[in-house]
Amino acid sequence: MVDMKVNIAGVEWNNPVCVASGTFGFGREYGEYFDLNELGAISVKGLTLKEREGNPAPRIAQTPAGILNSVGLQNPGVENFIRFELGELKKYSAKIIANMAGNTIEDYCEMARILSDSDVDMLEMNISCPNVKEGGVAFGTNADTIEKITSEVKKCAKKPLIVKLSPNVTDIVAMAKAAERGGADALSLINTLLGMKIDIRTKRPVLYNNVGGLSGPAV
Repeated sequence: MVDMKVNIAGVEWNNPVCVASGTFGFGREYGEYFDLNELGAISVKGLTLKEREGNPAPRIAQTPAGILNSVGLQNPGVENFIRFELGELKKYSAKIIANMAGNTIEDYCEMARILSDSDVDMLEMNISCPNVKEGGVAFGTNADTIEKITSEVKKCAKKPLIVKLSPNVTDIVAMAKAAERGGADALSLINTLLGMKIDIRTKRPVLYNNVGGLSGPAV
């Protein structure tokens, strides 16, 4: 049998196949369809410090070449994830990556501390979130901000830290280098691209939130 093991930031995966955060829920939803042990890693849907209901419907829209989603990070909160979801995931050999979403650097640091004391294998920081202390501009659109937040979260993290970059920038290489300078152990490329679907009959966006993240063949 071919050995497909890979080492990512000091963590050995059985193979390089990892499901992206948001597309796979918390994993158990798909356990009845196939053996999750066949995966190298599972990046769980985005977690916030407190429970979050997400955006109103409609929040999913099909396009000719992909899907637009504006789910709004609906999740039970990091503590409830650890209490109710993580134990089920640890029954499988796939490594567990906790995806973190916050509105402040302090949010990310607190989640990193909490999750580092749990059984997750790696942390993934979603920097496409708005920085509420800087007028709502996404963390991932400014190289200096990326370096700063990565450096601060690394101080709190006891598990390898993956920085998930936003594609909605002019020069993603500069953003990647900023994350590296901040101490990122690995990079995740990429989050979804901003997109909008218009209903030609109403001349209005299909999604309640107007825009969503585009994924699929178009990317």
